[in-house]
Amino acid sequence: MDHTNTWPGSASEHELQERYGTADRAQRFYSQQVLDRLNEQMREFVAEQEMMFVATSDANGECDNTFRAGPPGFVRVLDDERLAWPEYRGNGVMASLGNITENPHVGLLFVDFVRSVIGLHVNGRAAIVEDDVMRAEHADLDFDDVPGRHPERWVVVEVEEAYIHCAKHIPRLEKVPRERAWGTDDVRRKGGDFFSASKESRPWGAAGKLPMQRPHVSNVAEAARMADAAEAARVAEADWAAEVARVARTAEAARVAETAEAPVAETAEAPVAETAEAPVAEPEKGVRGPGRHRRPTWVLSNLPKFGEDR
Repeated sequence: MDHTNTWPGSASEHELQERYGTADRAQRFYSQQVLDRLNEQMREFVAEQEMMFVATSDANGECDNTFRAGPPGFVRVLDDERLAWPEYRGNGVMASLGNITENPHVGLLFVDFVRSVIGLHVNGRAAIVEDDVMRAEHADLDFDDVPGRHPERWVVVEVEEAYIHCAKHIPRLEKVPRERAWGTDDVRRKGGDFFSASKESRPWGAAGKLPMQRPHVSNVAEAARMADAAEAARVAEADWAAEVARVARTAEAARVAETAEAPVAETAEAPVAETAEAPVAEPEKGVRGPGRHRRPTWVLSNLPKFGEDR
């Protein structure tokens, strides 16, 4: 936590507090409930929990929120400024760990639905530590021999903020016995295709189409540069589409103008013999009748190509 600030939190949340008239309430909360470490009661609370929610984001700010669970105390409090949780075998996506690699900021939420009916927020900076390295530094770590529950690696968090989550809207739940299939690959036990997602189309992995990979971003500045480049390409493509539409409108206007019939001057009606047909004049060679003029041919290939100066 930046101790140079008068209050915790971001500049934007302080700005909104002033705008919406909640600054006094917010300052009371900061001064009474927010700590930059885990006090004794918080450490005891974490040591009792069997689950937590983990929020992360990558360098682009794309967010992910996930669930972690284990036996009571699976999240280890190392001291009042650090805690760690084990990463068990999962689906192999590594979404949270991938985000932490790019952006170490994490938000943890512990909720006790059964006993205390209260929550605890812990915000901080995370790092990935391999299991053997973690055990070399912390010899008191238990060795869990339950299949699928042996840690592959750990996430260690340096605490920056810790504060209560209000109890008034947390439902009280009753814990019932349930067999947990730790580390299983059994599709049915993992939930199967509960949301029928396998039957839906998706923009990646389609037949004949390679998935678009998000580029690896090492820092936020690089992410901003790529975003600017993508926006420039989008604007250029929009300009190209507008030019094509303009040419099409011009071609249609020319066609309408050329196919419009010229007004015919009124003349005195000449007498015609009742028994003789008036001779039909042959059109002059190379002359087309009204409304049959040749339409101009518009070649779109003459337009400037995408990305060229116009």
